[in-house]
Amino acid sequence: MSGRAESDAGPEVAAPETAGEQDEADDLPQDTADRPQDGEDPLEDARRARWTAAGAGAALTLAGLAAAVLRLAHSVPALVPAAYAGGAAVCAAAAVLGSRGRTRRALWLLIAGVMVMALGDQFD
Repeated sequence: MSGRAESDAGPEVAAPETAGEQDEADDLPQDTADRPQDGEDPLEDARRARWTAAGAGAALTLAGLAAAVLRLAHSVPALVPAAYAGGAAVCAAAAVLGSRGRTRRALWLLIAGVMVMALGDQFD
């Protein structure tokens, strides 16, 4: 012990404020990092993500169903149109999840659905 007082004041010890400083502190915004900046709205971002997931799921569902119907018209193994239809069903489930706000799960289902369609295309 050197006999010196500690110079580091912990977070629980605060410097006393005068009345004028307290009034100025009340006028300033407290958490500016938590507030959205110009043009940033978290609700709008979530809405846009839901619409994007639902729209991409619907578009990939229609594309998969169209490919399945076109493949049925030609002489290909039955596994090919089944893979396209199965991938379309997975993408339809992703569209439903995306419209309900489960956009991360919808993204992974979209990826899985397209992979199933691509795998079915390999058997062609």
